[in-house]
Amino acid sequence: MLSKCLTGLYCSKSTIKEQRIVSVETIEKRSTSRKLAPQYRVLLHNDDYNPMEYVVQVLMTTVNSITQPQAVSIMMEAHHNGLALVIRCAQEHAEFYSETLNNHGLSSTIEPDE
Repeated sequence: MLSKCLTGLYCSKSTIKEQRIVSVETIEKRSTSRKLAPQYRVLLHNDDYNPMEYVVQVLMTTVNSITQPQAVSIMMEAHHNGLALVIRCAQEHAEFYSETLNNHGLSSTIEPDE
């Protein structure tokens, strides 16, 4: 039996071969690695002006994650050692916390966490 080939000529089915062209494209995926923001330490300095209860209250309202026992511990460390770590966080948050503590009459600074 003859059938029409792609060329317009007649040829037998046995001579018609199916050709498949398979194209494989490799796409390289970019490696995405995120760098963590550098951490900063918010430090509370001792002062002889503010009542201890006030310092505890300001710590808890400024840094919501600090519980009352933690705030008391931070305040006591600053009182006895002159300096206490309040929190480690990204620079933007550290600046906010330190500024808020300072605005409430406490002495606070930030420094890079090494």
